[in-house]
Amino acid sequence: MPKKAPQSASFETALNELEQIVNRLETGELPLEDALNEFERGIQLARQGQQQLQQAEQRVQILLNSDPDASLTPFNPDEA
Repeated sequence: MPKKAPQSASFETALNELEQIVNRLETGELPLEDALNEFERGIQLARQGQQQLQQAEQRVQILLNSDPDASLTPFNPDEA
């Protein structure tokens, strides 16, 4: 049965879940298959968080553009 793609969570929610996963993995008490599943989810969350941070950085760069005559364009995360 194919896994359903997880919905995007807020950065803070994803970070909290990632911390919980790391704590569970660090105990070393999970069976191998469960540990692999947890690791896979952790990688997904880390990538999602990285993408959200990159988008935030792009927005900050747009806002801090040193050229006062530069035209402002709306930020569209789908184009990032």
